[in-house]
Amino acid sequence: MRSLFPYSVLDLAPIVQGGSAAQSYCNTLDLARHAERWGYQRYWLAEHHGMPGIASAATSILIGHVAGGTSTIRVGAGGIMLPNHSPLVIAEQFGTLASLYPNRIDLGLGRAPGSDYATARALRRNLASDADAFPDDVLELLDYFSPASENPVHAVPGQGLQVPVWILGSSLFGAQLAAALGLPYAFASHFAPQHMLQAIAIYRAGFQPSQYLAKPHVMLGFNVFAAETDAAAALCATSMQQAFVNYRSGRPAQLPAPLPGYAQQLGAPERAMLDSVLSCTAIGSADTVRASLQAFIAHTGADELMIASQIFAHSERLRSYEITAEIFAGMPAAA
Repeated sequence: MRSLFPYSVLDLAPIVQGGSAAQSYCNTLDLARHAERWGYQRYWLAEHHGMPGIASAATSILIGHVAGGTSTIRVGAGGIMLPNHSPLVIAEQFGTLASLYPNRIDLGLGRAPGSDYATARALRRNLASDADAFPDDVLELLDYFSPASENPVHAVPGQGLQVPVWILGSSLFGAQLAAALGLPYAFASHFAPQHMLQAIAIYRAGFQPSQYLAKPHVMLGFNVFAAETDAAAALCATSMQQAFVNYRSGRPAQLPAPLPGYAQQLGAPERAMLDSVLSCTAIGSADTVRASLQAFIAHTGADELMIASQIFAHSERLRSYEITAEIFAGMPAAA
């Protein structure tokens, strides 16, 4: 089941209501093994801290867990929040992963804390300056991977491995940096789509070919809730909708069980918020999702999609990703 258009998985390792991190990790590995068989190109995990419903805080450890339990799918970070870390430590961690799993490890880098203010302080971040140092930190990290580095400090393992580095973003800053450095760019349109088209345009217009990449490559986040019927998919999507409302209301929690009629229970401000942040989303049967995916690719000119599916029941999450893979497998190359 392989498509000419690359499609990948973004897994936030959800901890469902009444569940545990241990259960989440079992589900993550199971999903990764299925995704490998279904033709997904990458399996990325994201760094978040202090979030009751997300179990991927120790991202590089979880990447090793997934890579060790699969054979061919690329596994990576979508992303590592670099201001939380020393660039040398990340170079060593991903150098270790790349040594264990050659030609299978990706490193996506973001500059947000992936946490609230208090948790960010606990991560030993200097909140006033760390984000401003992001471009320099990226350059330092790239140098640690370079075989020709003249830095007296060496990443062992890491140096010479040239781990593929991506810049992640949800604003225009990341697009400008990725373009200037000639790196692939991943935009978080699955939860922050407001600047998506402008960021894509800035990245493509300003792209400078580099030793890493000859031409611009854009990967976009996209939510999919696919099921046998539109109604069943809509019910699955209510878990994610509840999670967003809880988070934006300052009440982050484990991923809730589906709630029939949830959207109808919300006030106008909450519905408007969901319509905005989840505008890059397909909910429905295979036919409905196919139409949404094709329209989104045509509208954005994306080179690759990263599919997120925050679904409460693991079996229904698997089925959503399976339907999505079947759609991509039948998608014409022109898409």
